[in-house]
Amino acid sequence: MSFSTKVNSFIKLFKKAIKGEEQEYTSGSIDRAIFLLSIPMILEMLMESLFAVVDVYFVSRLRDNDAVATIGLTESVLTLIYSIAIGLSMGATAMVARRVGEKDIPSAEVAAAQAIYIGIGLSALISVSGVFFADDILRLMGANERLITNNVGYTRWMLGGNITIMMLFLINAVFRGAGDATIAMRSLWVANILNMILGPLFIFGVGPLPKLGVEGAAIATTIGRGTGVLYQVYHLLKGKGILRLHSENLRIKWDIIGKLLKVSAGGTGQFLISSASWIFLVRIVSDFGSAALAGYTIAIRIIVFAILPAWGMANASATLVGQNLGAGHPDRAEKSVWRAAFFNMLFLGMVTVLFFSLANPILHFFTTDEKVLANGIQCLQVVSLGYIFYAYGMVINQSFNGAGDTRTPTIISFFGFWIFQIPFAYFLASWMGVGPVGVYTAIAVAESLMAIVGILIFRQGKWKAVKI
Repeated sequence: MSFSTKVNSFIKLFKKAIKGEEQEYTSGSIDRAIFLLSIPMILEMLMESLFAVVDVYFVSRLRDNDAVATIGLTESVLTLIYSIAIGLSMGATAMVARRVGEKDIPSAEVAAAQAIYIGIGLSALISVSGVFFADDILRLMGANERLITNNVGYTRWMLGGNITIMMLFLINAVFRGAGDATIAMRSLWVANILNMILGPLFIFGVGPLPKLGVEGAAIATTIGRGTGVLYQVYHLLKGKGILRLHSENLRIKWDIIGKLLKVSAGGTGQFLISSASWIFLVRIVSDFGSAALAGYTIAIRIIVFAILPAWGMANASATLVGQNLGAGHPDRAEKSVWRAAFFNMLFLGMVTVLFFSLANPILHFFTTDEKVLANGIQCLQVVSLGYIFYAYGMVINQSFNGAGDTRTPTIISFFGFWIFQIPFAYFLASWMGVGPVGVYTAIAVAESLMAIVGILIFRQGKWKAVKI
């Protein structure tokens, strides 16, 4: 086959992935299935990561370290919401994918509806707490009174509008479980385009709009995400995909809700464990001043920008595992995981090289403050040292979740983050006097060790027998 023929074949396959024409992946080429699923999922995750990068980019133009630090402190609390959303998403993806693999579409639709009900209920409780206690939350995170007084509006908007985060993750997980990753991708395109348009308008004040500063970033993000959710709901009710919600499957089914909560509990637990550990890490870094915290915040946003597309590959493996186990093909499910992990390793390996060679110009794009730059460059380079291992670890963990075995990665996360990473970070940064670089080192080491443990357990194959 000539080079031009290969290029044309790739372009045709890429277009097919974007259009989302194929939604059943239990037969045929595994590499082809991974590609068709991964492309829209990678683009979806890329769009999700853009929220963080766009916000911090425009807010950094205000030349206010407190404003950037507010984003970092709020984001560390939002990770708890992300944890709940992602945990519920794992349960929804696993159950929907398993039912689709079994060709039981009505049951998949019922599971989708119940997952949405759970998300709405939880987000309502979080909104009330966020609106009334935003200043106390920032104070608990170590923020000074000046920062709280000037920037609490950002935190209040982000926590109060958390339903947009919850629904984006949860409904997209339903689409991914059904193999319809294209709609998930497009919903985030809609959300991000609107956020990028509204962000600078609200932050800097254009025309009749007042200058809202960092609070404007939160308003723009919430409106953008909310519009993305409306796009999702439209396709669930009126779309042409595998799943359609209507009066018969919108009834509350408490037994299905119970099963979803049981499957999701492990996923929620593992991400709550990891997210809570990030809060402690932010708290440790905050002891070294606003410049260190701002540098850490910017670097983590850039890291997330690189990691979330890799999560797209991991999510693809979860869908493949769920559908193939449902279809009675456990060996194909396992082979899919190893292939997805290999491709993920190639991608994050390239990102590591990029971060090491271009850390300075990348950070200069966001700030010119020398202290902030120094901290951000250190964080970017040190954390990326663990990417090769993490590439395998994230795919393996998502594959456990796709099989419905959320308990195993939860245990790995507990020991990796709470028993090792947090104490190690505090020991290096504070006791040994290494400073923030001690926190960055602990992140890279812990993530690498957890990936190795996950691989060893996955090879035992017990996840193939999980029933959901």
